[in-house]
Amino acid sequence: MRCRSLFLAPLLLLASSLALADYRIGVSIAKVDDNFMTYIRSGLQDAARRENIQIQFVDAQGDVVRQLNQVQDFLSQQVDAVIVLPADTGGTARMTRAAVEAKIPLVYVNRHPDTRELPAGVVTVASNDIEAGQLQMRFLAEKLGGKGNVVIIKGDLAQNATHDRTEGVKQVLKDYPGIRIIEEQSGEWTRNKGMDLTSNWLLAGIPFDAIIANNDEMAIGAAMALQQAGKTKGEIPVVGIDGLPDGLAAIKRGQLAASVFQDPKAQSSKAVDVALKLIKGEPVEPEIWVPFKLITPDQVALFEQNFN
Repeated sequence: MRCRSLFLAPLLLLASSLALADYRIGVSIAKVDDNFMTYIRSGLQDAARRENIQIQFVDAQGDVVRQLNQVQDFLSQQVDAVIVLPADTGGTARMTRAAVEAKIPLVYVNRHPDTRELPAGVVTVASNDIEAGQLQMRFLAEKLGGKGNVVIIKGDLAQNATHDRTEGVKQVLKDYPGIRIIEEQSGEWTRNKGMDLTSNWLLAGIPFDAIIANNDEMAIGAAMALQQAGKTKGEIPVVGIDGLPDGLAAIKRGQLAASVFQDPKAQSSKAVDVALKLIKGEPVEPEIWVPFKLITPDQVALFEQNFN
């Protein structure tokens, strides 16, 4: 019995190694030090580990040309699939074309390319950003009693997520003629920019009753500026998007009135699942949508479970 075990052990090890090498997926992340994207990367790693997939990450550092070169490198290496979190949603056409020509599956994750009609073998896994803006504004409209002035801190203007989240806000405002948008500027997704914009608006004496930010980082920056200006917590409600640990903690502290949860774990696991199906030639919908969810202060503990 002992001899048989000794004989089987190396075979089992070999089988395990072969399973790990069955599929290779190359992943290009727009900017790996971005707060939300770190969770996407972690989710992709976990999903790949569960499926025994070899995965290789590269950082586009926010540069669409660098990202195109990275995708072309993966294709020349003949990986089984490529996953891309786009640096610029308007600059994905050449990546799509290169993947189709190489006959290698391509999955866009988190950000949908500007081109909505994608060819066979190319799929997007993301969340509907218009829905996020709608959830934000419905919450604030009720909180403001249907009256007041709001300012919007927008993300990177090159991203369709910025446009769509802002558009969702404006769609809801059609039902609330008593609420006006008096300022909207880009905070480029960063906490510092969100803080600077809010400080400038306060110094300029712009009268606003609420702040809508396209993500939590900018929302937290805005809340910090309000605090520095002597505003009490909740005096001017601030709402963000993402619902990551920093955002959840800000809601608990009373800095943010609410946020909208964007699920990086679900986006990542679905992206890997879709890539596998494409590799195996199984049918896949061209767009996979992960729903957004509103986070109010009484629901924070529920959403914290996603990060335990």
